[in-house]
Amino acid sequence: MATIAFPAVEATAAVSPGTAFAAAFAVHGEHTRVSYDYTITDAHKPDRPKPRLTVRGLLKRRPAGQDTISFWCEGGPGPEQAAVTESGLRREAAFQSGVTQARVHPVRAWVQIPGELAGDAGGLASYIDHRLLVRIATAENQALTIGPHGLLRHPEITRLPYRGGYADAILAACDEIEQVGSTAHAIIVNPADYYRGLVGRGSLLADLAANGTLISRTRMIPPGQALAGDFAEAVRLLDAGRSVITVAEPPPGTFARPGLAVCGEVYEGLAVHLPTHLFLAVPSGEPTA
Repeated sequence: MATIAFPAVEATAAVSPGTAFAAAFAVHGEHTRVSYDYTITDAHKPDRPKPRLTVRGLLKRRPAGQDTISFWCEGGPGPEQAAVTESGLRREAAFQSGVTQARVHPVRAWVQIPGELAGDAGGLASYIDHRLLVRIATAENQALTIGPHGLLRHPEITRLPYRGGYADAILAACDEIEQVGSTAHAIIVNPADYYRGLVGRGSLLADLAANGTLISRTRMIPPGQALAGDFAEAVRLLDAGRSVITVAEPPPGTFARPGLAVCGEVYEGLAVHLPTHLFLAVPSGEPTA
């Protein structure tokens, strides 16, 4: 069977991603592919204010016009640390600088279009804007934390095993950030730990807020762990500024039953300039590397 190629329909931020997709779908149906010249998760507009930060929301951005980016970085001390004057007082004095590379990777999410929406442009637009974009935001959280190129996979972030309470582990990680001359900008925690170990447990949340420490809640960090860091200084989100929504065949196991499937794709990466400013609290007994 010959493959019929349909050119991608260009869309801009002037209309919502769902509106652009629905208009293209009305013409091209199962051959629809819409490209966007921005990262479409930025276009998600919840129906109500949601005081919940995504991992992406913690990071400053660097436009990535190429798939591979070179950037400066600073790693931990080497065996020559003892020769550095005052390295005991200022740990960062013994850090070693260099240049490394990072890549932009596709981040994908899928939804199935209910049959009743196939001929309903307004309903389809709303469905894409409110469900696919949310799924992409979740996929971003996964990619930026536990994904193969995520923060928790970085070999140079420091693991801090703890035996006591979860709150004490968080405070110990915040202390470590300031011991390298930086600021406890934010913490990434699992919602289970946030609601069962932090909310209603004294003044800790208020104290962290007064300290200017942000909290991002995501299922994409294992329960019992907390990643604390000066994310504003340590990490940059590499944002390619382009996205695609396309009707496509999903990988096996994506859905429980057959149906018309739509994939949303954005392109992002991480430049970890200062892994020395990131500390992962882990329960004692878990692997530390």
